[in-house]
Amino acid sequence: MIVLGIESSCDETAAAVVEDGTNILSSVVSSQVEIHHAYGGVVPELASRKHIENIAPVVNEAIKKSGKKKEDIHVVAATQGPGLIGSLLVGFSFAKGYAWSMDIPFVGINHLEAHINSAFLCDDPPSFPFVALLASGGHTSVYHVTSYTSYELMGQTRDDAAGEAYDKVSKMLGLGYPGGEVIDKLAKEGDPDSIKFTRPYLDKNAFDFSFSGIKTAVNRYIKTHPEYKIQTADIAAGFQEAVVDVLSFKVIRAALQKECRHITIVGGVAANKRLRAKVRSEAAEKNLTVHIPPIDLCGDNAAMIAATGYHYLEKGYRTDMDADVYSRVKL
Repeated sequence: MIVLGIESSCDETAAAVVEDGTNILSSVVSSQVEIHHAYGGVVPELASRKHIENIAPVVNEAIKKSGKKKEDIHVVAATQGPGLIGSLLVGFSFAKGYAWSMDIPFVGINHLEAHINSAFLCDDPPSFPFVALLASGGHTSVYHVTSYTSYELMGQTRDDAAGEAYDKVSKMLGLGYPGGEVIDKLAKEGDPDSIKFTRPYLDKNAFDFSFSGIKTAVNRYIKTHPEYKIQTADIAAGFQEAVVDVLSFKVIRAALQKECRHITIVGGVAANKRLRAKVRSEAAEKNLTVHIPPIDLCGDNAAMIAATGYHYLEKGYRTDMDADVYSRVKL
């Protein structure tokens, strides 16, 4: 089955063609980072306008690169939510129109589910059941996953997501947007033990997160240490180590509680090299196996949308043409 996936939940316009839920024939992502960099974050209206410009060319390019014709597409899947309403509407509406014009099924996809299913697009996919840490700019959650479409939420952030904290700390340090990659790179030059930030575990026996406090702690340190500019690498290292310690601790504890031998890390923050190394090291001590998608599938992409659409279509699920997008939802 050939699925055309479309993703436009935030500031990436993406399209992909995936065969049978696992074989990526093409994946095209048009990023808007340069546009939003000057503002220190995503400007919703600008994002929506850019999606309108990009959607048709990106979809056409994905089909062309796949080596298939549009007549070969069996189903169209598109992100329905959560995300920025204006951005979502562009991709979702385009996908509905495309499916209608081709007289093929249409499936609206939960963006968070798609991130979890991105783990099955790697060379070493996990076995059910497993525990997934979903960490991105908008979400940080832990799920117990029992099938391609069945998830139990074990914990989530009560305030800032991990990726959001990275972006805000990067802005405080004058490093620009987006902050995840630049802090990860700078932290390698610093000493994570030089400036210690309190680990925001909340309750060690539960799986909720809170990253607003560590963001505030970094801000307070900057304001009380005029010399902070020569300590930027150490601040980045100390901040990152605190966040990574909490993420790693929670996901491993969740796996042990659920007696799962497999862990996945998905979402944009899964591209963080320190997080990948930390979880793998600590999981190995517990005889747990870690599965992480390639870096190009950690951020927002349409291959994960297409793969998830395949699994829902296999169950006979379709989305009505009068369905609407949604900005927030619990998975």
